[in-house]
Amino acid sequence: MNTPSETLLLIDDDTELCSLMREFFAEMNIALDVAHDGEQGLAKALSGKYAMVILDVMMPRLDGFGVLKGLRQKSNVPVLMLTARAEQQSRIEGLNEGADDYLAKPFDPYELLARVRAILRRSQPPSASQEPIEVMGVRMDPRARTVTRDGHLIDVTAAEFDVLDLLLRSAGRVVTRDELANRLYQRDSTPFDRAIDVHVSHLRKKLDIPRNWLRTIRGSGYQFCLEENAEAEP
Repeated sequence: MNTPSETLLLIDDDTELCSLMREFFAEMNIALDVAHDGEQGLAKALSGKYAMVILDVMMPRLDGFGVLKGLRQKSNVPVLMLTARAEQQSRIEGLNEGADDYLAKPFDPYELLARVRAILRRSQPPSASQEPIEVMGVRMDPRARTVTRDGHLIDVTAAEFDVLDLLLRSAGRVVTRDELANRLYQRDSTPFDRAIDVHVSHLRKKLDIPRNWLRTIRGSGYQFCLEENAEAEP
């Protein structure tokens, strides 16, 4: 008999949805624990027992943004936010607070599963062949999952780490939005998907680098510049 390979936490006040999702994930060999309000969910999420958290925005006592803010003060556990389909601003706010991805309700359980698996894959330890890399004073160590700039440690989320890793290893060339989306989520980007833009914006601020070091290439993607061409503005 197989045992579940990971335990996830779903924080949502919709008890029927939680029951259905628990059954669905059990069929996929993934254990799912649930909490039906924000305060209980935050306490559980901070226990360190979960591989990732699936977090609804609208909940009693403490909403999803409050849970995420409290969680990010003490933990980098991956978080996928559930938002109403029309709440574009809620998705951006969730990403700004440190969510790794979001999914609009109502959703297809298999799409949720695909996004969960993509996030969990990113959380796995890197292979021994992944050596540290440094470009323009920004250094990443995949095995330690650390980022420094000029020797100073920078706190980044799991999604930001993976975006920066791909950009640094591709320094000097344009990395398309589809490449980044496939690295993060195993899917192509969409014109309305703001997650990658938000992660890149956060990286610029956290690294405190000039905008022309990490360029936006309109209609295409992003480029982390090499030293010899970093002086010229885009």
